[in-house]
Amino acid sequence: MIEIRAIVTDIEGTTSSIDFVRDVLFPYARKRLPAFIETHVDTPEVQHWLHEAAREAGLIEADRQEVIEMLLRWIDEDRKSTALKALQGMIWKEGYEAGDYRAHLYGEVPARLRAWRAQGLKLYVYSSGSVPAQKLFFRHSEAGDLGPLFAGYFDTQTGPKREAASYTAIAEAIGEQPAHILFLSDILQELDAARLAGFQTAWLLRDPLQELPPSAAHPAYRDFDAISV
Repeated sequence: MIEIRAIVTDIEGTTSSIDFVRDVLFPYARKRLPAFIETHVDTPEVQHWLHEAAREAGLIEADRQEVIEMLLRWIDEDRKSTALKALQGMIWKEGYEAGDYRAHLYGEVPARLRAWRAQGLKLYVYSSGSVPAQKLFFRHSEAGDLGPLFAGYFDTQTGPKREAASYTAIAEAIGEQPAHILFLSDILQELDAARLAGFQTAWLLRDPLQELPPSAAHPAYRDFDAISV
């Protein structure tokens, strides 16, 4: 097996339960988004992302309420919009800092991340959530502040997660050959794209009712402890 020098991990369904994002973070942002925009509309960062959301939707002219309603609809659709993710991240920041919740992690994840880091492996995150939201997630986890374990973060500004070019860009950014990077995800299309870019891959199947396939294009594991690097 080719030496692994860096690990890039997804979040939802990989390090953490999809339920936390779906049942805690998304509803929290949805409930607070209208008031957040109204009270922060003069903030340059918020103005920028509202403009980007309108541009993404092809809106030439739209009032603030129309944009808010569109963003709420995008949340309901789980749209992978960089602008929406950025705005959600700002709202989640307030929730984390207020202590309204802590980010869920599967039981073995914190210790395994620390062990990999102690082995000298560089750890990175690649998620559809914005980079600021990713940093908040690991800084305010149920296991405490895991932020110092990570050397970098990537989101959809790097590129779509189901396109090989995104993984090529990540390899270039971290300065490693793709063959020396292991990508962890629960989504086959993401793993396919990473493999096409030359990455090694690990398919996380967290649902105990889902059987591990006897053979697959990607090695399949039930948890991080089963992955040998």
